[in-house]
Amino acid sequence: MPLAAGTLLNHRYRIVSILGQGGMGAVYRAVDEHLGVHVAVKENLFLTDEYSRQFEREARILAGLRHPGLPHVTDYFVLPGQGQYLVMDYIEGEDLRQRMERAGVLPENEVILIGISVCEALNYLHTRPQPIIHRDLKPGNIKVTPEGQAVLVDFGLAKIMEGNQVTMTGARAMTPGYSPPEQYGTSHTDERSDVYSLGATLYAALTGSIPEDGLNRLTGKEQLTDIRKLRPKINRRLAEVIEKALEVDPDDRFQSVEEFRQALIECSEVGAFFKERPTISPPPPELLAEELAQNGNVQPSTNGKQKSKRNFRKRRRFQPGVLIPVFALLVGLSYLLFTLRPDLSQSLFAGFYPSTPFVATESASATPSLEVNQEDTPIPPVEQTPSVEGNQSTAPTATENARPVIPPTSTETPTPVFTPTATPLGGGASEIAFVSERTGQMQIWMMSADGKNLRQLTNMRNGACQPAWSPDGSKLAFISPCPGKREIYEGSAIYLLAMDGSEPIPLPSSPEGDFDPAWSPDGKKLAFTSLRTGRPSIFVMDLQTLVAREISESRYSDLQPSWSPISRQIAFVRRISNSQIWIMSEDGENQVRFSPPGDVTNFFPTWSWDGQAILYNQIVGGSKVPRLVGMRYEDRQSPREFRIPASGTVDIGPVGSFTLSPDGFWVAYEGWPDGTNHDIYLMTMNGATNIRLTTDPSFDYSPVWRPVIR
Repeated sequence: MPLAAGTLLNHRYRIVSILGQGGMGAVYRAVDEHLGVHVAVKENLFLTDEYSRQFEREARILAGLRHPGLPHVTDYFVLPGQGQYLVMDYIEGEDLRQRMERAGVLPENEVILIGISVCEALNYLHTRPQPIIHRDLKPGNIKVTPEGQAVLVDFGLAKIMEGNQVTMTGARAMTPGYSPPEQYGTSHTDERSDVYSLGATLYAALTGSIPEDGLNRLTGKEQLTDIRKLRPKINRRLAEVIEKALEVDPDDRFQSVEEFRQALIECSEVGAFFKERPTISPPPPELLAEELAQNGNVQPSTNGKQKSKRNFRKRRRFQPGVLIPVFALLVGLSYLLFTLRPDLSQSLFAGFYPSTPFVATESASATPSLEVNQEDTPIPPVEQTPSVEGNQSTAPTATENARPVIPPTSTETPTPVFTPTATPLGGGASEIAFVSERTGQMQIWMMSADGKNLRQLTNMRNGACQPAWSPDGSKLAFISPCPGKREIYEGSAIYLLAMDGSEPIPLPSSPEGDFDPAWSPDGKKLAFTSLRTGRPSIFVMDLQTLVAREISESRYSDLQPSWSPISRQIAFVRRISNSQIWIMSEDGENQVRFSPPGDVTNFFPTWSWDGQAILYNQIVGGSKVPRLVGMRYEDRQSPREFRIPASGTVDIGPVGSFTLSPDGFWVAYEGWPDGTNHDIYLMTMNGATNIRLTTDPSFDYSPVWRPVIR
């Protein structure tokens, strides 16, 4: 008989409701009264020696796993004469079976993203020192959280590969249509069995029909119905990928979930830009609010530094078109201001926010304020000196082959021009480091801001990328190995290169991989992303003691830290439903979302020179084209993003990795307006002047402007 609501288990877990029931026991939703969070409690009432060992093994399997796509066991206990109990994270949301019943057949992009996410969780299981095979993949065992993360649940049939021996946590069981033929006993099961079951799950989500049973297909009694017969408009390539996963002979399937994942990515426009752990749109707010109301008022755990108090019914999708006329008016006024005042020395950001540095006070925001480092003052703006001859304005001198890619908005009105400022480090004009593949592998190069004086800085055996200047411009942090432009760099380490001609010095690193270096304003610390916790997480290293500690400490993937130039804050990317910009203090406290929610992917946050705004790349919906947007610090969590250049002014094409000049007036960025060749470009904030700095046919990206030293 299932436990009644209100029952207290082990003096700690108060039963709220029953989630499911089987022959061996039930699964409950409960409240951990010690911590005040919701948990799931699984019980086993069938206490024979064999089943007790199997249940305990399931607890041991889950207790050792750390992945956002898998639940985490937090407790295990036995109540003599009553049963065994397994306590794990309660996964909010709806399972895939419920989603299919609610929505019918799912959009193909949704199916692709679910498949990619589940492949990542399975790959984590399959690559453990003792590989784990799930063996029970089906829609009811995949849950989609409010954050849009697909989570694998129910490991009752999982098996561990221990050398040549196989151990199982449950007896052999099959789910017709989802279980591969070998699970019926025709041969041994391995990771390809999970490939089959995931393929069957995606088949059902895409078509609304369960595929024909694997054993019947193996014996010739049935044949698999082609996906495009059930849903003719489905992408042909996607149908072929899923049908390959459903081959009855394991040798004819994808040989690993990683192969399956890569094939799914190639079918998806959404996955084409970022290939690491995509997420799925969360369940409807109404469904989650109803679930919360039915199960009490205890707030579910966020597993982070803060508890998120979501108001699901107030969540609305931001419509950017509403603000386009406002942005266009602001940009027009700013452009007119520069026309009438060519000696103006402030950045175009003055059109969006005051030029005085922001100082956090109790009245500044409802969000707890962070202490401002008064010693870290913003770099004074570089004076802009216009140079006008007739009706033509002059831009930074470029190489002979450089040419404007987008013509200025107006050729009759002079625009502010950039006069590079000398720096005592190396002399000459201000400089830009960037990554190029022109020698056959990724290495870091340097050029002046007019595209001249090109020279190679690194010659690492396995490539180098992700350059980051120290605040005084005397050192350059970078990572190696670097096989190419990507989001995650497994096995990479961070190096420091002094500009005195000495060899690069490696920092202590983890074998899993450290990347995304970002300097503190005083140059004494380095924030970076590390995989040492099993997922991307942000660490800070003291460069004097070389001791690193984790600061983000969340269940999500956190990466791409960016240190504020005027305060002890770090902006970073957190992947929940989509990648969004978050901010936190340098010790990891006060983690709050910065960018507005919506069907967008945000990445590469960069603070403005005065710390008043954060700029970042953004991809909207299923588009593959990144653009540059920004938002004032005081507008955080609001829908008040602005485009750079503003919508409706000029079309400069894709804007990839970027950097701001020390005065905040110019943006150097990775662009590919022809759709293929990636080069470094330079533009003013209003887009009126756009110069191509590099013209080599190789891949150039990740520009970083060397700080100007006064």
